[in-house]
Amino acid sequence: MPSSPAGIRIAALAMVLASGPRAQVQPAVALEHGMASWYGGAFSGQRAASGELYDEEQLTAAHRTLPFGARVLVRRLDSGVSLVVRINDRGPYVASRVIDLSYAAARRLGMTDPGLVPVSLEVLDAPPGAALPLADSPPFFTVQAGTFRNPDNARRTRVLLEEKYGEARITTVHHDGELWRVLVGRAGSRADADALADAIRSGDRAFQSAFVVRIDPGAAAGD
Repeated sequence: MPSSPAGIRIAALAMVLASGPRAQVQPAVALEHGMASWYGGAFSGQRAASGELYDEEQLTAAHRTLPFGARVLVRRLDSGVSLVVRINDRGPYVASRVIDLSYAAARRLGMTDPGLVPVSLEVLDAPPGAALPLADSPPFFTVQAGTFRNPDNARRTRVLLEEKYGEARITTVHHDGELWRVLVGRAGSRADADALADAIRSGDRAFQSAFVVRIDPGAAAGD
């Protein structure tokens, strides 16, 4: 079993290639470092943001901005253990975390007990069309300012942010029950969305956890 980072990347890429034809395979690209969490049985059978039904025994994960179908090498920074997951959901819903793994993926990484572990993420590939599900409706970036269990609170927050930033809307998600999230703005680039998120966080202490998410208009997302 390869012990060096380069060996791990080569082995992971070989596993991806062996699993079936891919129309486009890109070299592994370092993406980000941060904390990984996981979600399990309570969400089994619920619809993920991609439209799939969540299956905790599949090696899948939620990420805020990567296109659905992208395969990502997740490596624990404290142990070096790694595996490849497929992105099929949006999240995590906690700003300090970078990826939310299925139970099966968390079990393979040995993190079901600690719950949170430091990881690095590397993009291995993404199938053509995953980021552009509709030719005339490209993906865009927005800022998630808050998530609420009470729809009235979500509506009040939307009105407040719409007055300040010109565009805000409410979508529903199924995450530990039905939740209402307030999304602000619509940016064509991650950089523009990051600037908006900074403005929202600095403009009101109530929105210190605001973060950027990617929206794929062609995906079935329970909005």
